[in-house]
Amino acid sequence: MGAIPTQRESTTRAPGTPAHQGTDRRAVAHVSLPGGPLAPGAARRFARAGLDEWAELALPGAEALTDRFVDDVLIVVSELVTNAVVHAGTDVELLCRLEPPEPPDEESAHVVVEVSDHHPARAVRDDGAERPYSTERPHGTEPSYGTPEYGRGLRLVSALCDAWGITYRTGVKTVWARLPVDGAAAVEERTDAYAADAAFGHGTIAVDVLAPAPRRTMESDREWLNRGALSFLAEASDLLAGQLDEDLVAALAGQLLVPRLADWCAVWLEDEGMGWRGAEADFGSGPRLARVWHVSENRIEDLRHALEKDPPRLPESVRSRAVPVAWPGEALGDQDETGTALAYRLIAGGRPLGTLVIGRAGLLRFADEVTGLVEDLSRRVALAIGAARQYARQATISRVLQRGLLPGAVAEIPGMHSALVYEPCDKGGPSGDFYDLFPAGDGRWCFALGDVQGKGPEAAVVIGLARPWLRLLAREGYQVADVLDRLNQLLLDDATEAADAAARALVTAGGPGLGADEGPQTRFLSLLYGELVPYEGGVQCTLASAGHPLPLVLGPDGDVRTAAEPQTLLGVIEDTAYISETFALHPGDTLLCVTDGVTERRCGTVMFDDGDGLAATLAGCAGLNAQLIAERITRLVHEFGERPPEDDLALLVLQAE
Repeated sequence: MGAIPTQRESTTRAPGTPAHQGTDRRAVAHVSLPGGPLAPGAARRFARAGLDEWAELALPGAEALTDRFVDDVLIVVSELVTNAVVHAGTDVELLCRLEPPEPPDEESAHVVVEVSDHHPARAVRDDGAERPYSTERPHGTEPSYGTPEYGRGLRLVSALCDAWGITYRTGVKTVWARLPVDGAAAVEERTDAYAADAAFGHGTIAVDVLAPAPRRTMESDREWLNRGALSFLAEASDLLAGQLDEDLVAALAGQLLVPRLADWCAVWLEDEGMGWRGAEADFGSGPRLARVWHVSENRIEDLRHALEKDPPRLPESVRSRAVPVAWPGEALGDQDETGTALAYRLIAGGRPLGTLVIGRAGLLRFADEVTGLVEDLSRRVALAIGAARQYARQATISRVLQRGLLPGAVAEIPGMHSALVYEPCDKGGPSGDFYDLFPAGDGRWCFALGDVQGKGPEAAVVIGLARPWLRLLAREGYQVADVLDRLNQLLLDDATEAADAAARALVTAGGPGLGADEGPQTRFLSLLYGELVPYEGGVQCTLASAGHPLPLVLGPDGDVRTAAEPQTLLGVIEDTAYISETFALHPGDTLLCVTDGVTERRCGTVMFDDGDGLAATLAGCAGLNAQLIAERITRLVHEFGERPPEDDLALLVLQAE
């Protein structure tokens, strides 16, 4: 996120009023955050960095920023950001401000936290009833709303803060909280009543949850839960949310739980195709033991073997609650011969995904606070596993789709050398660029390099339509211009049929018309298509460009010329008559075809092809073979910008022998 800017601001304003008003000097840190599950974690990191910087700069009032007080500020930041994301669903803005003491009215400094969203048209929810908006609540008055849905942490905010409230303005709603810097000790007593409740709501403080912890008793569990559970769930959510591999999620679950809440942990994952089979399942083909973790690493293998022999068998009626299971005493040795083990089913979207088991030696039972906390964590683990599986499914579909959209091999053309570079920007999804090079019969070979408007499924539909038709029309003997004419009409007809079908479906359902961004999208395609006919002493090339970067021809002497005239994109205008051009490629001549991922590669506001940059680059390749030309241009395109390319890149080099 970089350094946190600290600035002096002239303000004398109540919390919740715009940051640019007033006349007193205060240290301010401000950031905008995208709404989503990662927003609270990013907000905590930003706030901690700001508080640390204020302390380093020795700003007035910062000398009293103790670790305990910083934790309290992070609790408030996390709860306010979490509730803004839940209730508003928009991007949020976080502002932290250090207010030095103002004698004689105030003897202590304050930290003010403001979280703003851009959806002020909906009241905070509590019992489902909409309440009138307040304009601004005075300091010290009680909140006008009850405990909001999904927002039990706001009770904690109220306990920690000297005052808090909600301010509504046109286009924005700000929830603010004001914490006295030297009031941490007084606040501590007030937080105890709320900490356990908040532990099962939204998590808060940012700490290293993977740091080792000593073995706990039931009493120490409760003591830790009063403070540590808040950070545990928050950081666990942050860690799990970014994982796209279910086995890694299982591994993280073990490291989160051991040794902080359990001596050992195991995660079974259901085969997605098999699903949950209940207590009478044949575990010979049942869930696989994806992860085993023990506080003593030398016991992991023995524990794994014991658990594989006797997996947990939970009744099908069990959903998320903890169920006692057998203690694997023999695998743990004499020291841990007895203990308690609990199993939790991992369910997301109504689908059972596996089972989480935890164990603690020397206990007759887990504390209720611990079982509830692990139940909450198990739901997060299940959601992460479900998201990872969804990603894996989509990635598999994309790979299969991508293989089907591109040729399995590039044809070899007599009397020519060829080189191809194809680099999709999104490695996990269908690219908008495509290529083909294939024999068309009667001593003809055809090539195509295209770029579809957009990416993903929409692009895949167009490519899946265009490439087979190109091959079919070419093999039927159609000339280059005729192929483009027919492909243009095909795209227009397909788009019209899709629009008509959508309109009929809406009329049948009695629904409203399609919005501007909801209807079938017009499918544009830029295409460079050509035909090659080798003859003794060269290759005859006929080609046409439909809205595509124009091909270039490099002669043996380094001369570069454009090899086609620009024409309209395919799928835009009906009854367009395309034309083609025919020329000879003599030995040593090179034809270069690229997509706009090459010509429009950016370095700031400058593009690679500005000032005929591509032609100049090609001229510098005189004397190189097709493969070296392709490699050199690709390298120069990558080196042109500081960041990786943000568009698909395709490049075809054809060189006459």
